[in-house]
Parts: sequence; C-alpha cells; structure tokens
Amino acid sequence: MSVIFESRIKCNRVGEVYIELKDLVDGRVEICEDVEDYAKKIEKLGEDYGGHIDEVRWSVDEDVPPQEMDKIRMDMAKYQEELNK
Repeated sequence: MSVIFESRIKCNRVGEVYIELKDLVDGRVEICEDVEDYAKKIEKLGEDYGGHIDEVRWSVDEDVPPQEMDKIRMDMAKYQEELNK
C-alpha cells in the first residue's frame, strides 16, 4: 500500500490562503493555516504509517494569488533549511 497525501493550496471566502492536507489512504482531511501548521499535521498523519510517506501531490486552486504562492514557497524553503541544520 502506498501512502499518498494530497496538499492543495486554497483561498477561503475572505481571501485567506490555507493548505488542505488530505490522506488519500483513509480520506482524512486537515486544514492548515500556514507552513508550520502544515508541517505539524503532516508529521502527525505520517505517524500512522511509521513516518513513511511515499508521495505528496501538490496542487493550487486558480484563485490563489501569485504573491501568496511565493510566500508559501519561501516559507517552505525556510522550514526545509531549518530541518537540514
């Protein structure tokens, strides 16, 4: 069984950006307010599979502004850099 998560960047009704994290194995969905929240929740979901995640599929809704995507990319890079220290 492959452990696959789907991460979709979305905007809510008032224009705030969030990440919807979905476990494609069992259908659980987590709403993540920012990259830090996302990191905690994906780690928690991954614990159910011994910390092993085969794939994370990323997508973005059309209404997400480009500047918000840039912010998420920068936050992810910063988080990754912290992990590699």
